[in-house]
Amino acid sequence: MASREKRQPGRQDDSGKSEMMNRLKTRPFIFFGTLFILVIVVIAFVFVPAIVPTGGGMGDFTFGYYNRVPIRMVSGNFFHQAQQSLTQQNQHLLSANPDNTWLVRQIWRMAFEETVVYMGIQDEVRRAGLIVPDHVVNREVARQFQVNGVFDVHRYRAMDSATRMSIWRQTQEGIAAGNYVSDLNSLRISSNEISFIGSMASPRRSFSVAIFPLDSYPDSQVLAHAQANPSPFRVTRLSRIFVNSEWEARQVLDMVRDGVTTFEEAAQNHSQDWFSGAGGDMGMRMAYEFVSEIPDAQGRESVIDLAQGELSGIVSVSLGWGMTGWAFFRAEEAVQPPDSTDPAQVERIRNHIMTNVRGMVEDWVIGEAQAFSDQVRARGFEEVAAEGNILRRNFGPIPVNFGDSVLFSAISTAGVPEIQHAGSNTFFWDAAFTTPLMTPSNPVVIDDNVMILFPLEESYADEFDVGLIESFYPSRVMEYITTAYRSYFLNSQRLVDRFDETFWRLWR
Repeated sequence: MASREKRQPGRQDDSGKSEMMNRLKTRPFIFFGTLFILVIVVIAFVFVPAIVPTGGGMGDFTFGYYNRVPIRMVSGNFFHQAQQSLTQQNQHLLSANPDNTWLVRQIWRMAFEETVVYMGIQDEVRRAGLIVPDHVVNREVARQFQVNGVFDVHRYRAMDSATRMSIWRQTQEGIAAGNYVSDLNSLRISSNEISFIGSMASPRRSFSVAIFPLDSYPDSQVLAHAQANPSPFRVTRLSRIFVNSEWEARQVLDMVRDGVTTFEEAAQNHSQDWFSGAGGDMGMRMAYEFVSEIPDAQGRESVIDLAQGELSGIVSVSLGWGMTGWAFFRAEEAVQPPDSTDPAQVERIRNHIMTNVRGMVEDWVIGEAQAFSDQVRARGFEEVAAEGNILRRNFGPIPVNFGDSVLFSAISTAGVPEIQHAGSNTFFWDAAFTTPLMTPSNPVVIDDNVMILFPLEESYADEFDVGLIESFYPSRVMEYITTAYRSYFLNSQRLVDRFDETFWRLWR
């Protein structure tokens, strides 16, 4: 495909070319590993010392079912051979960490998943009515007993009939699985399709981008919101004693009220939360921070409005992570409005705003970005950005690469951290490729920033780039096919996965 002239003179060096080549050349092909497990390990027996459970509960090695067929670890079967092969591949890690049960679990889990895929393929082959001819199986079995290219009949007959039959069956299944995978990976790809994919590398654009962080929302706006909505931001300082049962909470509260013990001593001796060591002192809190801890609104208000030194009644408390119980509180200070001069309190108000009314912040920052864009139209991008000390970066050239396909230059590798996750943002791509050159875009919200894109130039991919994409596209298709059929089996409704239940029972 001949290269085409770009629409804007003064093209910069294409820095993305070497980056794209490196990414494409180093992309691993998943299907190689799958073929190894599905074919080679079935035909060539690999005997290495087995890693087996040493704890109690030995017996049932059923890790699940595929289409009601048990997935068992039995000496010499596919699951066992896959586990042995993967153990051998990771022997250096196991030798360095002989007691690493997590690593062992990972190996067994990989073997389990390969077995699921293998059994799924066998199930598909059976349901399709496909049978590997006996003479093909016999020929492959004979190859396993050759010595110097000649079939060793004595070695073959030295095995008992059950072992010979097991080898024959496994060889038959291995050939069927190999053919299944081979057929999928040999699907032909249209030359027109390959050319179309190559054409997607153009047009490409380079950009400047002005970045307006959401955390530029000023403290004056934060405090204005707190003044207009004072209830959530009331400030108090409380101490708490938390226990599991309502009865125990009442007992401890009575002891404190009767002077049998001090609040601090009761907290250290009875409280079951992380404030006990500090005598129950929770530090400064804002009213909104109690919403999740004290779900009952009336009980929550009774705690927040305590006078200095006053004890609350017993209230139900939820600390998260399923931890619930009963507590009573003492006010160390009376409730009061927030202190606008305290940076810690202003930051807590800001956190609440970003969590609960983030859209208000976005609207304000979008307004600032739009004002910048309007000035740029009149005076120029660099002048306005420099005058306002606006954060700006350059990137590109990139084509429309929605989803960050590895075949094309991607946003995630453009070197601009603020747009790293924009690859699947349709608003970003719309602004990037519908905004005229040398014109500021409308504001786009990406993660915690608002962006103004400024397209600098547009160009077309040269022959080298297009040829590279077209040459690697077939391998990407094969990788996708492998990922797809593995996902089909591993997420099948025919699969009953009891791996962890069985593994930890055997290894406990």
